[in-house]
Amino acid sequence: MNRIFRNFTFNPKDDILSGLTVALALVPEAVAFAFVAGVDPLVGLYGAFMMGIVTAMFGGRPGMISGATGAMAVVMVHMIQKGNEVGLTLATPVENLGLQWLFITLLLVGIIQISAGILRLGKFVRLIPHPVMMGFVNGLAIVIFLSQLGLFKENVNGNKQWLHGSDLWTMLGLVGLTMLIMYALPKLTKKIPAALIAIIIVAAITILGGIEVSTVGSFIRDGGGSGLKGSLPTFQTQIFGLFDTLNGHWDLIMSTAFLLAAVGLIESLMTLNLVDELTESRGSGNRESIAQGSANILNGLFGGMGGCAMIGQSIINVNSGGRGRLSGIMAAVALLCFILFGAPLIEQIPIAALVGVMFMVVIGTFAWSSFRILNKIPLPDAVVLIAVSAITVWQDLAIAVIAGVIMSALVFAWKNATMIRARKRIKEDGTKVYEIWGPLFFGSIQAFNAKFDAKNDPDKIEIDFIESKVSDHSGIEAVRGIANKYLALGKEVKLTHLSPECKTLLLKANTKFETIIETSIDDPRYYVVTSQMDSEV
Repeated sequence: MNRIFRNFTFNPKDDILSGLTVALALVPEAVAFAFVAGVDPLVGLYGAFMMGIVTAMFGGRPGMISGATGAMAVVMVHMIQKGNEVGLTLATPVENLGLQWLFITLLLVGIIQISAGILRLGKFVRLIPHPVMMGFVNGLAIVIFLSQLGLFKENVNGNKQWLHGSDLWTMLGLVGLTMLIMYALPKLTKKIPAALIAIIIVAAITILGGIEVSTVGSFIRDGGGSGLKGSLPTFQTQIFGLFDTLNGHWDLIMSTAFLLAAVGLIESLMTLNLVDELTESRGSGNRESIAQGSANILNGLFGGMGGCAMIGQSIINVNSGGRGRLSGIMAAVALLCFILFGAPLIEQIPIAALVGVMFMVVIGTFAWSSFRILNKIPLPDAVVLIAVSAITVWQDLAIAVIAGVIMSALVFAWKNATMIRARKRIKEDGTKVYEIWGPLFFGSIQAFNAKFDAKNDPDKIEIDFIESKVSDHSGIEAVRGIANKYLALGKEVKLTHLSPECKTLLLKANTKFETIIETSIDDPRYYVVTSQMDSEV
């Protein structure tokens, strides 16, 4: 019972205050991503609420925050635009059909993500190499920083222009003040979240001082929204009557659903991994996948834009002391309260305060140690780190992570491919022994085959695998091929110290191999190697 309580809240005061801080930072983020996707700001806010409440209660990582995200918003745009175009061409035109398509797509996204959790695919995040993780963190910090620069623009006659003159200096001053408070306050006390106090102080200065600055309210109106105030999310019954509009467009829906599911899972699991490191604890990727999928289904049914984990808000939460599930629940509930009751007050919060908070997140997120270690780590790892950072900024984090994992896997395969060795000796009876050392897999079979001189070898050959492991089907085929080559030349060949799995597969391919595979082994090392292989399987 005590463990369950600590999972729910490590410290009620810290969780509540940090949750409130996160909720304030969530508002402009959710609105901005709704604009990116081309939907009403309330759809983004509803999405952030439903994602936040479900994952906070049932997700695999207490303290991690989920909501509407830019990575998923970018994927939605094309489908929403296409749906709106189709809606206007129908015999009975349907307004905002693209949004309805989004709700239907989110149902499929949820099913895919839940399936990934049930199939326990979340564990594969543990296979992501450290250089990829560092590159992801650095790239995401840069993306967050660049996204905040857009808030230094104002709407002039429908066009976005950079702030200048006194407006720019006022904005910079308030951002700097926010950052200064967040830097200095923890040195005095850590009992209250520095980000929350900074937002309150800067908001009080602008409101009481009558300073005209961009606020949450003006940001929403400049983007085309009517304001923050709304009602409770409602059940979207109409989507079940719109499936006929998808005829001829299911390929677009399915491809978008799979891409959204993949992007959401990658970003969520990477964020989970990062929060694990920050809190020195371990979450469950599979449980998070199921919770994310359930939240996206809820979004589809009740009119939210969907989403996934948010690294910026998660870091704000953890750094503010939010370590339990209560912090995420508080953030979601506070966000809903802002929508229902607190719109007039929240709309007065200056954007500069929230920008300052996010700038401090950038500073805290970026792995500054990467500069120090770049010349101390292997060159391939340094290249992967830089490449993942660049691709995250250039494309998106899902592509960057996949590219980084592929690069790291290729580097690993190449290194292991060059490790295959063959020590040669002649026994007293004239048998030539090849003692294989190193992994035998698809990358090393060419080097493995080059070790043998079948034509010039004596009539008796022994190939000893005690210091080698046949790792895949390519390796098994290489063993079978070299044995058949000797047999075709009329020579006697023995295969020793093969793993049980390798023996089974070789015998399935050719039952005659039973006469050349040595099964009576008296070397004690063999049993150690076999046991180790069994445990790995």
